[in-house]
Amino acid sequence: MRGMHIPSDHPLLLRIVDDLAERGWSQQNIFLPQVLTVALAAECRRRAAEGELAPAGVGRGPAQEVREGIRGDHIQWLEPGQAEACDEYLGLMDSLREALNRGLFLGLEDFESHFALYPPGAFYKTHLDRFHDDDRRMVSAVIYLNDAWLPEHGGQLRMYLDDGVEHDVVPTGGCLVVFLSGDVPHEVLPATRERLSLTGWFRRRGNGPFP
Repeated sequence: MRGMHIPSDHPLLLRIVDDLAERGWSQQNIFLPQVLTVALAAECRRRAAEGELAPAGVGRGPAQEVREGIRGDHIQWLEPGQAEACDEYLGLMDSLREALNRGLFLGLEDFESHFALYPPGAFYKTHLDRFHDDDRRMVSAVIYLNDAWLPEHGGQLRMYLDDGVEHDVVPTGGCLVVFLSGDVPHEVLPATRERLSLTGWFRRRGNGPFP
């Protein structure tokens, strides 16, 4: 894979590590280079136009089902070697994985990720990213791919933090949000326009029955 690696001691990555250690989440409004954000958005739209994105399910394994009353996004999982822009993104995420392991000793072994396209009006109700019977997902990472997004467009990621605090993230292009998968309930609010993102999870070796 020809990825875009940066050193694990890069100041931006260290800032994310420090945020996770101190409060369990981090928001970096400028993480992706604009040229890569644009290329990833174009790749997501291309896949959508060709019918490659499918309605996302709830749950996992044989019990997974599409439930539009809970989530309304369309997704496709990434694999290395599919597109240069995707490989650059996966390379950056691997650099972040190394930084998290180095700074927090999380034992993260891999990263799974998918494009997510929310049609206007779609949402994802409050949930945790870690499954009840599979504790491998440790850290969630969401990168937004939307051009010229304004707060009035909606589509915020709402995180429910300690002490009843709510934090909303406007899904502007190039922004990265990282949080502990088992600790931060969150939801996606409806938007008035199409909303694009890359959502992924850093995983450790765990007790899940599936590979």
